[in-house]
Amino acid sequence: MNTPNQTPQDPTIADTPASAAVPDIETPVETKGKRRGLLIAVTVILIILLIAYGIWWAVFARHYQSTDDAYVSGNVVQVTPQVGGTVLAINADDTELVHAGKPLIELDKADTKVALDQAEAQLAQTVREVRTLFVNNSALSANVTARKSEVEKARADLARRQQLISTGAVSKEELEHAKVALQAADAALQATSEQLASNRVLTDKTTVEQHPNVLRAAAQVRNMYLNYARTTLPAPITGYIAKRSVQVGQRVAAGTALLSIVPLNALWVDANFKEVQIASMRIGQPVTLVSDLYGSKIEYHGEVAGLAAGTGSAFALLPAQNASGNWIKIVQRIPVRITLDPKDLETHPLRIGVSMDVKVDIAKTEGTSLTAGSAARTTPAYKTDVFDKSGEEADAIISRIIAANNASNATAAH
Repeated sequence: MNTPNQTPQDPTIADTPASAAVPDIETPVETKGKRRGLLIAVTVILIILLIAYGIWWAVFARHYQSTDDAYVSGNVVQVTPQVGGTVLAINADDTELVHAGKPLIELDKADTKVALDQAEAQLAQTVREVRTLFVNNSALSANVTARKSEVEKARADLARRQQLISTGAVSKEELEHAKVALQAADAALQATSEQLASNRVLTDKTTVEQHPNVLRAAAQVRNMYLNYARTTLPAPITGYIAKRSVQVGQRVAAGTALLSIVPLNALWVDANFKEVQIASMRIGQPVTLVSDLYGSKIEYHGEVAGLAAGTGSAFALLPAQNASGNWIKIVQRIPVRITLDPKDLETHPLRIGVSMDVKVDIAKTEGTSLTAGSAARTTPAYKTDVFDKSGEEADAIISRIIAANNASNATAAH
């Protein structure tokens, strides 16, 4: 009979064999064998990885140098006035695309227009004065001919009186008057001849159009017209407006930076490689680039255009003074200029200052890391012709004024 404090026996425990309740215990030999197998597997995997890395480095990695210390650069073209004036209109604002030659800023033209009108009037007067010089040549030539006739007449009169003096038909006083008349005629001829020579000096070997006085007056018209035309500031290149600081009504002086234009179709990348990376870099080597702006899915292509002549610290505003005593050697970086494929830029535009990841293929080491002397540039790297129109218009105005005031007498009378 069970007592009250006696716990009933669990039938499951009671039915379980004694051998089943005891767990399996591994022997030291088995444990050591498993550990050895694990170490062998890890070692094999490491060896395979090292071999794979060695193959990858030998075939691929050693032919490339990469850096993420690279940024997009480009031209920032400042628009500055060539003459001072008050701003009347601003025809473009930040972020807008402008084409070369488009008027950007209009300055007050009143003062320059008055100066231009005065210069044009002076040119017209000068042309007429020079025409008078040429006309005087003919008049003075006629006067010389007349004076020569008077001299011949006075000489003939004196000769006749000298023949008649012995007969008493002519008094000595009349003979003296004839001598004086001849001297006066000679003096008048000499004076007129000198006037003709002096006038010919002013007109010799030239024309009205090429006369120095006309050229001087024409140069003044050209100068005043250029000042007048420069009150309109055109866009020197095609690009996007940035950094506009000018305001309507502002009085600006010549050379003041009013705004900037950035041509986004002519960007490049300045990649700052460590000095230990550029030993095998050569101009023309292919480059692949990735922008943080678009991510790794968009890849740009380019090539090495040149290596800087010094490290970044050498051209810093405050270069390091390594001879000061407190010196710690730091690996320097050398800027490498990389051109970009225009098609890539057209498809995926970049902005100045955007970060880039750069990878240069240095497998081919032919060529040089410095620009060769034979490759010296023979044409301007950058050029604009938007200001040529002003000179052409000035020449047209000058030609019109000269032609209008150099008409022949027959045309004028007509």
